[in-house]
Amino acid sequence: MKAGKRYSAAAEKVDRLKAYDFETAIGIVRETSTAKFDETVECVVRLGVDPRKSDQMVRGATVLPNGLGKVERVIAFAKGEKDKEARDAGADHVGGDELAEKIQGGWLEFDRVVATPDMMGTVGKLGKILGPRGMMPNPKLGTVTFELTKAIEEIKAGKAVFKTEKNGIVHSPIGKASFTTEQLSENLIALLDSLLKLKPTASKGRYFRSITLSSTMGPGVKVDPVWAVNALR
Repeated sequence: MKAGKRYSAAAEKVDRLKAYDFETAIGIVRETSTAKFDETVECVVRLGVDPRKSDQMVRGATVLPNGLGKVERVIAFAKGEKDKEARDAGADHVGGDELAEKIQGGWLEFDRVVATPDMMGTVGKLGKILGPRGMMPNPKLGTVTFELTKAIEEIKAGKAVFKTEKNGIVHSPIGKASFTTEQLSENLIALLDSLLKLKPTASKGRYFRSITLSSTMGPGVKVDPVWAVNALR
């Protein structure tokens, strides 16, 4: 498929053979973000891991210092006092079996799901719906917990969730093109720092194999992995 004129013009501003420092790369991404809406800036990192091996799976979440530029719609599976706690913390919908039935009926007007451990029997029935969408609550991500206030407030503040996919690749948003270069740099550093802390002991050689930034409709811009590691020290 032939690229559109807008994309082609943006791509001409990127040196495909060059890897940049954070600020330069982010500056190019913001400059090449020319859509009529506020584009999401995404970071794609190829890690030196083999996700087919359980001891090399990298999965986690981090609260970005400047948020994601959008307020996530959160639903909570809770009962009793935890129902009230979830509502007070800002959950958009709270419930149990009736909420699960609503989702099974096709309702999907939410972005993230949290649940108390005692409600996972109910949530488990939604695995085929929530799983493929990356919404299934998970203790490792802090979304299966009795500390609902903390979980919901972190998500609302801009909590990025990531997981290695095929070939050891991690995708994560780091904000919006309307953010300042400094805000996006701080968010990128927070993400990469979290990934570095989760480096499996079985991972050998260079951990950050490649780092690429792009806006929703813009071209990819490479970040120098060596420069990135040094910046995190």
